[in-house]
Amino acid sequence: MLSRGGTGARSIQKTLAWAGLFTMAVSLIWLELLPIPQRSRLTSAISTTHGPVALVIIDPGHGGQDSGAMRNGILEKDLTLDVARRVVRLAQAKGFTTKMTRSGDEWISLAGRAAAANREHDCIFVSIHFDEGARAAATGVQTFYPVRQATQTMSLPSWLPFLERVATTSDNFESQSLAAFIQESLVAGTQAFNRGTRAEQFYVVANVRHPAVLVEGGFLSNNDDLVKLITEEYRQQLAAAITEGLVRYREIANQRQPTLAVGGATPE
Repeated sequence: MLSRGGTGARSIQKTLAWAGLFTMAVSLIWLELLPIPQRSRLTSAISTTHGPVALVIIDPGHGGQDSGAMRNGILEKDLTLDVARRVVRLAQAKGFTTKMTRSGDEWISLAGRAAAANREHDCIFVSIHFDEGARAAATGVQTFYPVRQATQTMSLPSWLPFLERVATTSDNFESQSLAAFIQESLVAGTQAFNRGTRAEQFYVVANVRHPAVLVEGGFLSNNDDLVKLITEEYRQQLAAAITEGLVRYREIANQRQPTLAVGGATPE
């Protein structure tokens, strides 16, 4: 009886092990099949800044068949692209070199967006989004940074739960700092309700090995937010605030050079 029970337990363990390997293999195949976008276009300005914060990757959320949040014919994907283009122009004027993960209405996978940043030796990554809430009263701006981030040696998404125990992750102090500077500038520049910064394991920032944040610029589900977001003036304010956050982060980061390598694996 005991012998038979031990054999059964070993059989179950073996089955679970094979199931785990099969799941991992399927995940790897799925990742390989994800479309890889063409290399992001380099915008026209030449950077006058040197060092690890000279290049900014701007990621307009959604695109193509993925419209994101929708309200009264207003699509999140259009708002994100408009604000991203404004950030590009303003950031270039401040001496940054910029790249966009998408420059038109096209769909780019989350893996492709992260890869666009990871191909670079040094950069900072800003993903732009707008929100929708379960309550119409939900309002304000918020900036997210990843709980954990990929390192240069990681080849698998850090949020895959069965790999979490073996994944090597980096200190994300730089992402937290970047989020804080951008959030402070957003609140000051737009007077929007301050929802603060928060750590979330969003794929598009968690799998970037450089300082990375995701900005939520307002709620399409909130009438007051929507009225502001459809105006060019307010979208310009959002872009200017994001740019100001980038500038402030650069100033602090450059003061810490060369002892601190922004975007490196450790504090760093």
